[in-house]
Parts: sequence; C-alpha cells; structure tokens
Amino acid sequence: MATVEELKLRIRELENELIKSKQKQSDAEHHLRPKIDKMSAEVVDSNPYSRLMALKRMGIVQDYEKIRSYAVAVVGVGGVGSVTAEMLTRCGIGKLLLFDYDKVELANMNRLFFQPHQAGLNVAFETHNYNITTMDNFTHFMDRISHGGIEEGKPACNELGQIWMESGVSENAVSGHIQLIIPGETACFACAPPLVVAANIDEKTLKRDGVCAASLPTTMGVVAGLLVQNVLKYLLGFGTVSYYLGYNAMQDFFPSMAMKANPQCDDRHCRRQQDEYKKKEAERPKQEVVQEEEEVVHEDNEWGIELVSEVSEAELQDASGPVPDLPEGITVAYTIPEKDGSSGETVEETDQSLEELMAQMKKM
Repeated sequence: MATVEELKLRIRELENELIKSKQKQSDAEHHLRPKIDKMSAEVVDSNPYSRLMALKRMGIVQDYEKIRSYAVAVVGVGGVGSVTAEMLTRCGIGKLLLFDYDKVELANMNRLFFQPHQAGLNVAFETHNYNITTMDNFTHFMDRISHGGIEEGKPACNELGQIWMESGVSENAVSGHIQLIIPGETACFACAPPLVVAANIDEKTLKRDGVCAASLPTTMGVVAGLLVQNVLKYLLGFGTVSYYLGYNAMQDFFPSMAMKANPQCDDRHCRRQQDEYKKKEAERPKQEVVQEEEEVVHEDNEWGIELVSEVSEAELQDASGPVPDLPEGITVAYTIPEKDGSSGETVEETDQSLEELMAQMKKM
C-alpha cells in the first residue's frame, strides 16, 4: 500500500502532466512558432538570437551557444525571482526550474508579471508549488536540485556542495544585494545572514502583524539584473564574477566584497564543506612567484638620437646643498644650495624714502 508521501508525490506528477497538456493545447490554439534548434548569428528580423550572438562576434563571450546546455533553479518567484526568470529566458537559458509556495495576490501586482484577473494562480509554472522548508517537500526539492539537470541551485546547497547565488531587497525597498556562495569557501546564510550584514537588523523583528515590507519594482529590477548578469558571467566565463555586490538606491552606491566562511558556523554541512575545502587547498601544489627586475634597455634608433643631460656634473653639484643627517629609510628629494654672502654686488643701506630714491632715478 502506498504511503502518504508517495501519494503526494504522485499527485504532483499528475499536476505537472496536466499543466504540460494544457500548455500544448494552448500552443496549438495560438499556432506558436516551432522551437529553434540552433542559435544563429544571422542578422534577420526572424532571428531572436542575433543580438545575443553578437557578443561572440565582439569577443565578449567565446561560446554563447553553451547557455542552452544549462538549467537554472529559481527558488522564490517573487519581485526579484520573476524578473530573474524572465531575463534568463530572454538570454536563452536551456531550462528553468521554478519553486514557490505562494499564490498570486492583488498586492503583488506592482512587482509580478500578472494581471488582476489572474489572482489566485500558482506563482510557479512547473508546479513545484510548495514550501521547501517542510520535511515532506524537502526530499523532493533536494532530488530536483541534484538530478534536475541544473548547474546552480539554500541550506540544501551546503549539503549537496553546489555553488549557488542568492539575492534580496531590504524591507524599505531602497537597497539590495546579490551574493555568490561557494560551500566551504565563502560565507553561507548561517555564517552571515545577508539582512543582518547589510542593515544590522534582527530578523526576528521584521515580521509583525499588520505591517508589510515596502516594494519598489525599480529596486527589484536592478537587483534581478545584477543577479542574472552575475549568473551569465559565471556560466559563460566572461568578466569578473562578484562574490558580494550591494546596491544602495539612495546614494547609487554599489559596495563589493568577499566574505569568508565562518569556522564556527551553526550549519554542520557548511563546517563539513569548509574541512573539505581546506584539504583540497592543502593538497594543491603551491606555485612560487619569482619577481625578476627588468633591465632598462635603450634601443638604438635609425636617426642616431641620444638622450643627453643638459646639466653638467659640476653645475649639478653647485645647485645642490649638503645632505642632512636623517634616520635610516628617509631620504630627501632635493637639497638647497648654501648662500654665499661674499659673491655679488651689494647696496649700502640709506635712510632716504622711496619717493626720494625715485626722484634721484628720474634725474639720472
């Protein structure tokens, strides 16, 4: 006899099949274009990939077609997640796995791609519409992350050792961040909770009855753009991948940093990943960097021009003064020559006023 968990899993599978059937029926009714098998750089109006493939022609990305071989899981399809999913789709990602336990509400209209009459729909389109933090659903979520054909994936990634990225927007909606998390090497959620790091706020005080967080679609769009850009750089191997990049909308400030993993992290999987990372680093052979001073070489030129100082050694010595006795490690940029009181003509002192001297000069 089947267990309750097996029946729930079967129900999810049937729901997925039903959605796929409805999608096929909808596609047939709207006569949608067939899937494009190969990304082409041909510049024609009917090619949706021509501007993406231009990155390859310009030398930014070596192999943009590789984007279609990747699958990305988006956990949380809200203000940032929904924009992220749309951007990844426009960039040609091969597969998207969307996870969200919430439903569309009228209060979401300012940040989600839905219309008021769609209120009540599940947010996720591939019907993984459940809370991943419960015991019943966590096993299925872990299975999809491990075997769903994805490269990127929360605490689950610490256990699996998968590299993943997270993002967030502050409660006042005027700041946000993205973060690349490499289990064992960089800080995880338990090492340094992002909200506490960014605003020094206790997370327990955030959820209060009758109080909701602010929401600006502009801030969420910026954060989603930074997140997807970081994902593309990581997957396609171009530019510099940011470990932590913040965004402050009030000052247009983008702080960047890298946070190391906390050896006393509360997550045991994080501590285990740290131990494995240390072992790998210890086994890796260290390369000694030898700095060689380059000898300055003055190459001959066809015109026979030579660089000659216009100041002779004697003139340079006359223009220099004695070097003061300074502590070790301190030098002077130049010295002042001593004044010779006997050289040159001098004028006798007089009690006459300036007007009287001027009058004498006019008579000369």
